Amino acid sequence: MKNYSKVKLFLAFISITLISCNSDDNEPISTIEFPTKEGLEVFNAARVYDGLVLVNDASANRVYLMDKRTDIKHEWNLNGKRLGNDAKLLDDGRLLSMFESLNPEITLGGFGGLISMLDKNGNVDWSYEYSNENHIAHHDTEVLPNGNILFLSWEKKSIEDANEIGFSQETEIIYDAILEIDPQTNEIVWEWHMWDHIIQDFDENRLNFGDVQSNPNKIDINYLEVKNEFGDVSHANGIDYDADKDLIFLSVNYYSEIWIIDHSTTTAQAKTSKGGNYNLGGDLIYRFGNPSAYKNQNGTRLFDRNHHPNLLEGEKKGNILIYSNGINTNQSTVYELKIPENFNLESNQNNEPEVVWSFTNPDLFAGRVSGADILPNGNVLITEGDFGFWEVSNNGEILWRYNTLGFFWRGYHFDYTDSAIINLDLPTN
Repeated sequence: MKNYSKVKLFLAFISITLISCNSDDNEPISTIEFPTKEGLEVFNAARVYDGLVLVNDASANRVYLMDKRTDIKHEWNLNGKRLGNDAKLLDDGRLLSMFESLNPEITLGGFGGLISMLDKNGNVDWSYEYSNENHIAHHDTEVLPNGNILFLSWEKKSIEDANEIGFSQETEIIYDAILEIDPQTNEIVWEWHMWDHIIQDFDENRLNFGDVQSNPNKIDINYLEVKNEFGDVSHANGIDYDADKDLIFLSVNYYSEIWIIDHSTTTAQAKTSKGGNYNLGGDLIYRFGNPSAYKNQNGTRLFDRNHHPNLLEGEKKGNILIYSNGINTNQSTVYELKIPENFNLESNQNNEPEVVWSFTNPDLFAGRVSGADILPNGNVLITEGDFGFWEVSNNGEILWRYNTLGFFWRGYHFDYTDSAIINLDLPTN
């Protein structure tokens, strides 16, 4: 049972001064009053960062911007569509969202099928449906610098196909793929499929047989710790993109790992183990979070299910935030990790990245969704998927917390001066 003792009622308005990350620590930039609201806690008002949070509450099919007083500044009209998890606010003020198809044939948790771009009033500027009996778009999207959009896809194969490639379960198999679409033409211009990069040590008479431990760039198709009756073997849930290196970071929930994939390949190369900037084709360039996923005896496991691979910018460029759900301990942890400059993925070696920072708390636990976003002053905004939001400092101090029932995919931070906010042209009061 969730510990609701952390939810408090404030008996009076608290007048506080918020400090800018670009200002002297004692220089106030604005004063904000936190009202009496159930679930709103302010522990160190002077260090709370004054900004907006993009909230995606899938339980209520709502996407809105709120401030740290939890006042809603803008809400999108979704016109009755059901959220399929991700909703991102773009620089031009439009909302890129994953919605559920009306008649989906694959309905695993996090399914979508319909990707849409909405203006501030909920009018559809662009939409693309990717859903049939053999595949469905799900969970997450990412806009590339050229305007193309990456999205996740689940793909289904028959029991016969699964048996042929060495899958140990007698079920159909559902695995992950990443597709890139040009929204100007609705053409799929690049693809990567997990199916093309697997290994198995289950049956030497079937395809892909080999030594899992000696091939860390391949994916053990039979890794899944707890067998899934639907044949859902990977359940990826998030992507981010490194434009400098042309790499995709994929959060793979059932493997408790992040996989790094070379996007510089052609689609043809991405089916193989050759080509691209790293000459590994579509094999994994690097992976981290759970060495046991490729039978590596070295390195410490960090993740117990994971969400939201969030590459950082500015002074923290080269680092990444990850939310580890902590399914088996009922204890979630947020990690900031330093990604190696040069990837050296070897068998029987410690391939795990350096832990730069981490945060956990006895009250922090969500077994699904969730994420973390860094604020301009170094504080971290944490989405505790089933219960709300936290703001913590880089020394682990809890500054602000809002606990409310819902199903929160992620919270994205925005400054009032960000292009996305300016282009929304919100009322000033």
